[in-house]
Amino acid sequence: MSLDDELSGALDARRQQHLYRQRRNVESAQGAEVVVAGQRLVNFCSNDYLGLANHPHLVEALQSCASHYGVGSGASHLVCGHSREHQQLEQELAAATGRERALLFSTGYMANLGTINALVGKGDAVFEDKLNHASLLDGGLLSGARFQRFRHNDLADLEGKLARSEARRKLVVVDAVFSMDGDLAPLPQLASLCQRYNAWLMADDAHGFGCLGAGGAGTAVHYGLSQQQLPILMGTLGKAVGSFGAFVAGSEVLIETLIQQARPYIYTTAMPAAVAAATRASLRLIAAEEWRRQHLHSLVQRFRQGATALGLQLMDSETAIQPVLLGSAESALQLASALQEQGFWVAAIRPPTVPPGTSRLRITFSAAHSQEQVDALLQALQRTLAL
Repeated sequence: MSLDDELSGALDARRQQHLYRQRRNVESAQGAEVVVAGQRLVNFCSNDYLGLANHPHLVEALQSCASHYGVGSGASHLVCGHSREHQQLEQELAAATGRERALLFSTGYMANLGTINALVGKGDAVFEDKLNHASLLDGGLLSGARFQRFRHNDLADLEGKLARSEARRKLVVVDAVFSMDGDLAPLPQLASLCQRYNAWLMADDAHGFGCLGAGGAGTAVHYGLSQQQLPILMGTLGKAVGSFGAFVAGSEVLIETLIQQARPYIYTTAMPAAVAAATRASLRLIAAEEWRRQHLHSLVQRFRQGATALGLQLMDSETAIQPVLLGSAESALQLASALQEQGFWVAAIRPPTVPPGTSRLRITFSAAHSQEQVDALLQALQRTLAL
């Protein structure tokens, strides 16, 4: 059988199971409203939680820096791609998170793969929450360490696995905010467990950095966890920060180890200096404009109250990620399509991103949204459910 014949059958099966994914062209800047195929939609599926992706300060910083540094960085950080803008951004990220140093990666996926594989390998053990992001799971599987998954946020299950492990290096890896459920990992309790069993704790704060903690410094600051308690902290820059890229923050020794051993860092072209400059501008706004987080929180509470009144099945989340559980993939697609017809863009999340039988709408909120837009979404949901 030819390559195309073999693959076509698999694609057809995905379509029949309502699991086929399609891209849509966005014809405007990111914001509370976007234009998609000529239709203006209120955007409730973006991770631009603070509404900074199209902020004029970020645009100005990027344009100004590009006029000096150009567009491409030219090479990896370790060859000739590491600029002063990168260096200053790393220093500012370390200061914001209360860590000794930070290291930039081009994507969060690369940061997670690179970090896990630099820290554990054959003969070691890695323990991951069942609902971890795919990049964390892939990092653990590719590391060569003994890979074990524990039940979601189940401390007893994790403790049993840690107690039975005889590995010299033990790494516990979790999402700080789970991307599809929106709930938080119990990081203080996880930190205590790791100290008790001589394990290292790594948290992916992709959906917490910028939104949680004093000054938007993230989930570690939200919980008051020190570098010793949470030695490996990853964050992304393409969500609440509104730019692009990722970082890992921790001790001097950790960062030097990643520079020497994290292959996705060593062998990847550095992000453009102009993107680093835009990110620095965003960090200043995040620290100074507390109203963004306050407004975001008020929108989430408004939606949860309204959705509960409608009888929608919500999940245990107080973050900008508000899933509405539907069950079947077909139901999720139908509801998302009905909302689009009314002018709202909401993502239908289906397996394998979430477990079978838990397909959902993943509704995400931004500080750029208004209360009126949230109310309009609730009204659209009510009309759709009444059909």
